[in-house]
Amino acid sequence: MTDPAVTVSRGRRTGVWPLIRAERAALAVDLADMTDEQWKTPSLCAGLTVREVLAHLTAGASLNAVRWMAGVIRCRFDFDKQVAVRLAEQLGTTPAETLERFRRVVPSTTKPPLPAIAMLGETIVHGEDIRRPLGIRRDYPSEVVTQVAEYYQGSDLVVVAKGRVDGLKLVADDGPFTTGSGPLVFGPTLALVMAMTGRATYCDELEGDGAELLRSRCETV
Repeated sequence: MTDPAVTVSRGRRTGVWPLIRAERAALAVDLADMTDEQWKTPSLCAGLTVREVLAHLTAGASLNAVRWMAGVIRCRFDFDKQVAVRLAEQLGTTPAETLERFRRVVPSTTKPPLPAIAMLGETIVHGEDIRRPLGIRRDYPSEVVTQVAEYYQGSDLVVVAKGRVDGLKLVADDGPFTTGSGPLVFGPTLALVMAMTGRATYCDELEGDGAELLRSRCETV
């Protein structure tokens, strides 16, 4: 049996961009046969449909640092407005066009001024924002979700994650991820990632003395 830590190490050596491309491609396949009604399904991102979240992912893969900063300045440093504007640019006139625009950026290495691992995290987290309400399940490679978990436990850059798990000990029961100290929260690595990024519904898959505290932080942080 392969040591999970060895698998994670091998995954790191391959680089992050191939992992991002693989996750984008898998999401495009999962959404290939959606009905118009399914595209209107509310996502786990408050106020956004699954179609709008997909357009947001396309926008993130279409913005380099210069275009991102230009948009921020035009929006007078209102980051939420910048996100909404870029999303609208990539939505298209039909769900089929939204999906086609996303397919075009599958191989893209364009990104805002963020580390590539943050782009991988965005792809997985927003992919789940789309998949979970649609009842779609993906069996993520252990090394991929472990890398994302390790990134989020130490970062509040894109979303409050490090602050959300402060004072808690997180332990994956399906891989090598562990971090922190304090009341224990344990469960699948993916559920830990999603809870770290504020998705309270994934706390249903977590156990331990700290699980309810983490759930409360998902709702307030």
